[in-house]
Amino acid sequence: MSVERLLLYLKEMDVAATRIADFIRGMDEATFATDIRTQMAVMMGLALIGEAVAKLDKHDPAFSQQHPEIPWLKMKGMRNLIVHDYFRAELSVVWKTITESIPDLQMRLALLRNRHAQGE
Repeated sequence: MSVERLLLYLKEMDVAATRIADFIRGMDEATFATDIRTQMAVMMGLALIGEAVAKLDKHDPAFSQQHPEIPWLKMKGMRNLIVHDYFRAELSVVWKTITESIPDLQMRLALLRNRHAQGE
């Protein structure tokens, strides 16, 4: 896969993660649990992240194996749950994902993008 395509997929994940963070800024879990509009926006962001992971895997299946520090399978699994069984998604799990895992993901994506942009 070309470096440009790889960077595009990583950027798509980061953009979706940034939007998720923006959607929940200043919100606590109780507010999130009652705000259906934000829930759906966040779910779409998570689905977009998972979709970018699926595209990355399709074009370069070895990439995810080279970077086991990122939970690629969990990201695709969350996408599948949201897209195929939205009403089974547990809000407490979604909240934990977006408040704990998304910031960590963004940090790791930035490191990956920087390394690959520099040709490593």
